[in-house]
Amino acid sequence: MMAGKRMERILVIDDDVELCSLVKEYLQAEGFTIECVHDGETGLQKANAGGYLLVVLDVMLPGINGFEVLRRVRATSRLPVLLLTARGEDVDRIVGLEIGADDYLPKPFNPRELVARIRAILRRTTAEGKQMPSAPDVVRVGEIELDPATRTVRRAGEPVDLTSVEFNLLEVLLREAGRVVPRERLVNAVLSRKFSPFDRSIDMHVSKVRKKLGDTDTDEHIKTVRGVGYIFARPREDSKALS
Repeated sequence: MMAGKRMERILVIDDDVELCSLVKEYLQAEGFTIECVHDGETGLQKANAGGYLLVVLDVMLPGINGFEVLRRVRATSRLPVLLLTARGEDVDRIVGLEIGADDYLPKPFNPRELVARIRAILRRTTAEGKQMPSAPDVVRVGEIELDPATRTVRRAGEPVDLTSVEFNLLEVLLREAGRVVPRERLVNAVLSRKFSPFDRSIDMHVSKVRKKLGDTDTDEHIKTVRGVGYIFARPREDSKALS
């Protein structure tokens, strides 16, 4: 590693000691500083103590499981969390994203994929923390108002609590309101990775944003265009004004 380069600290919480050892060895070779703990209680204490750029968190842990660790971390912090789930356990992934995971990775995984996911999350969080020379304008579509400068969203004047991924997703859709945004573009722009037709994480994020915006079967802000992507529907008054 180059002299003087800042070490990036990552906390790995997983009870598989052998896996932790392999992950630590691989990530250290990529320039990260890794600390591993093997139970939820210790992991939660470490995460809350601060000093980490990101947490890699396994769902299946002795004592406090990964979901509970994530829930308690999210109660006080926006610390980025990459959740490790069992392959094929879609419920785990959905629950993890609903609680506030920034992304998930099914086990077993390729170490290169782990590094790619970590770097994508860190790119997003770093970009969010940078001061913009001139903040983009507030975006308003119907009753939804999104302010990029303060990263806040309101619906009919009431605040909507979104995670960083959900905020970025909604911003893309709002700026393209009335036009279909392909799933591939959303994955690239929001999750900072290549699109895979088998990766349903963007759909889970869309589903969560819909719930927070109060979407129903008869009143949808975000509509699905089957086989293509999603569209943020303009109110009828706006649509008429554009036609």
